[in-house]
Amino acid sequence: MQIYKSARKTYIDSKYFKFYLLFERSFIFEKNLNYNKMKKLIFTLFTFVICSNLLQAQTDVPLYKRSHFLSEEEMKSHDPTRASREFYPTDPPAGSVRQVAEFERMQSILIRYPFGIPMTMIAEISEDCGVTTLVLNQLQENTVRNQYIANGVNIDNCDFVHAPTDSHWTRDYGPWYITHGQNEIGIVNFPYNRPARPNDDDVPIVMANELGIDLYGMELIHTGGNYMTDGLGVGASTTLVYTENPDLTPEDVDTLVEEYLGIHTYHLLPDPLGDYIEHIDCWGKFLDVDKVLIGQVSTSDPRYEDFEYVADYFANEISSYGNHYQVYRVQTPGQSQVTPYTNSLIMNDKVLVPQTGNQLDDDALEVYEEAMPGYEIIGIYYNEWYNTDAIHCRAHGTVDQGLLYIKHFPLLGEVPYADSYQVSATITPFSGEALYPDSLLLYYRTGNNPFSKITMTNVFGYQYRASIPAQEMGSEISYYIFAADESGRREKHPFIGSADPHVFTIGPPENPDVNLNPDSLIYMNVQQCDTGLIAYVRNNNPVPVEVVYLPEFGQASNFQWIIDPYVIELPYSIPPFDSLALRIKVALPVSNNPGLVVGTHPVGTMVDTHNIYICVDESLVGTKEIKTESFRAQIYPNPVRDALNLRFSKLTEGELRVQLIDLQGRILAEHAENLEGKDEKILSLDSQVQSLKEGIYFIRIMNGGEQLTRKFVRLQ
Repeated sequence: MQIYKSARKTYIDSKYFKFYLLFERSFIFEKNLNYNKMKKLIFTLFTFVICSNLLQAQTDVPLYKRSHFLSEEEMKSHDPTRASREFYPTDPPAGSVRQVAEFERMQSILIRYPFGIPMTMIAEISEDCGVTTLVLNQLQENTVRNQYIANGVNIDNCDFVHAPTDSHWTRDYGPWYITHGQNEIGIVNFPYNRPARPNDDDVPIVMANELGIDLYGMELIHTGGNYMTDGLGVGASTTLVYTENPDLTPEDVDTLVEEYLGIHTYHLLPDPLGDYIEHIDCWGKFLDVDKVLIGQVSTSDPRYEDFEYVADYFANEISSYGNHYQVYRVQTPGQSQVTPYTNSLIMNDKVLVPQTGNQLDDDALEVYEEAMPGYEIIGIYYNEWYNTDAIHCRAHGTVDQGLLYIKHFPLLGEVPYADSYQVSATITPFSGEALYPDSLLLYYRTGNNPFSKITMTNVFGYQYRASIPAQEMGSEISYYIFAADESGRREKHPFIGSADPHVFTIGPPENPDVNLNPDSLIYMNVQQCDTGLIAYVRNNNPVPVEVVYLPEFGQASNFQWIIDPYVIELPYSIPPFDSLALRIKVALPVSNNPGLVVGTHPVGTMVDTHNIYICVDESLVGTKEIKTESFRAQIYPNPVRDALNLRFSKLTEGELRVQLIDLQGRILAEHAENLEGKDEKILSLDSQVQSLKEGIYFIRIMNGGEQLTRKFVRLQ
């Protein structure tokens, strides 16, 4: 009887329990049940247990098949409110947070058994990436191992996680990976928008325990299929986020994704597909920081205007690289045809694209090849792909735990002629292993010539720099960065390297008399303040040029102007056709944003001036601590077209002054008013921003002896 009780307990919570109950009720238990009847009963029970396990283990379809959307049965117990959920929020990660993009390095792809993908796809993944399979127990693991071996899957690249699950949509319920703290990888958990599937909802917790990394709980009802990020603080979803979080304001949503994911710009768009699920991966996908793939339908399709709206939206937005998004289109007619082409998986240097036997399959592959040169584009056929449910929905990347991360904002478009072109990057080995100094390289070429390489030099910490020599005006320069560390990792920026490098052209000099590179120094942390940032000043005149400090921009005591290793006094004279590397250190605390003017003085009179705008991040103003909260200010929308609003809190009674400033430090507009007993305020600056050209600007806000500086983007 003890064996019977143990076996019964094993299945009491399983999907087979209803079948077991039918079995159990077919017997009448009596106190005097004889030994032979008991023996037969136990034998029958174990036969059922083994057969049911094998049935689940040897088929790609569970005993009852779930829908991607909630079934009628699940809807009965579906309560979308927060109060109904067992979710444990945590404080957000401390310090800088960055969410990892899909097109960064992944160590494995998370899938679930029973499968929702074909075995051919699993074999393809296993060729050069790991396969992490969620299975119920060791018996399932053994069965899956045998299936993998029989179907050519590289078993050496496979690992298994034992956990109950409710469905195979690992993208929707899987963990969201972040970098935070001192080069650490973490997971952000969220209430999965399918509360009737609690086992799925717990998978981020399971994976955090499995990987031994920190777990953070963000109380924002969400799903992975309705989310994408560029890895540099930009995210996108449909407005389903607002629908599923009715008790949160848009500002609340923005605050949550910024604090937990590092998302400072969150695009929430109407769903053009017009289908039940409202997931962004059904019609859109970030292919890189400045590349986005958007579905397309014919002009006769009633959804045509909706699709064109989201395509135009991204085409007019500014990416994290400072350029407009490159928008690629792929046919997504849906309804009468199955065309889930945006629902693909980027897996390191491979892209797996769903194929359905549709006549548009080849066209979709060509679009990916055009948008992602150098990647291996692989079509994956399966007779169970759907318009709203394909590869991306059923597979989820696990970020490389020893990520070798290269952060770089590239030179793009037309760059003014100069004596050199500085390329800077932060190269961070999350493995903890040392970088190879002689393998941190900048590769560049002019036109179609072979690539040349330059070893990058260390500036401070993980910051490295190299300069491309002067080139003729009109030249097209292509370049990429390469890095290696002692863990054996090798990475490039952009990810694919020479096949799709960063490209810029040489335009006329911005200032024919004096060149400044860069013309803006922005101090984002204490280390940059202590070590200093460098502004290169090139004198292209036949007479000396003096570097002059303008006291009206701030207190001179806050700053040191140095030529390594000596501190210099201003004014400083630069000889004709010579240059100066001016390192500017910031002495904290800072009370004002300073400025520097470089001018020519052929006869003692200033003939021309050029400003270097210097901005200190608001978290460093007034204290040596990392964070100060004297008052808070939020810009919305950002980017802005015609209407710009500022929401203030914790204001101090007295003067509130707001200035709009360009990258050269010029004050373009100013607003001042006296506050009487107000600690909260909303201010509109519509007319002030409407006169601005498209570009990047700063808002400087002063109140109660403190100040904040915020960046915003103006769109036409």
